[in-house]
Amino acid sequence: MAGAKRLVVCPSGALADGGAGVRFEVRVAGALHGAFAIRYRGRVHAYLNRCAHLGVELDWQPGQFFDAERTLLICSTHGALYDPTTGACLGGPCRGGRLVPVAVEEVDGEVRLTEKDLPHG
Repeated sequence: MAGAKRLVVCPSGALADGGAGVRFEVRVAGALHGAFAIRYRGRVHAYLNRCAHLGVELDWQPGQFFDAERTLLICSTHGALYDPTTGACLGGPCRGGRLVPVAVEEVDGEVRLTEKDLPHG
């Protein structure tokens, strides 16, 4: 997307480390899909809001993606656990699967998409 204006997902301050995430939409092969951004260990990560096992949204309440210890992402439907830094499933029926990453960057106090349209999902 060189030279193009990148879509702002949220202000950087909207993401607290291990706290609530921000939901947004992203295009995948031309269709809009739910996604989310979280901050973990100081870095922002973003994924499609779709469990690797059932394809349902992860958050148990809007923006609530972390487990009680705030160390793993958890699927609200069946408890699959995901590494917040890689999206890899660490436990549950999707073990070996992973969340689909969404490329973001944090620049000038904003979290922005770095790709206009993801090729697959």
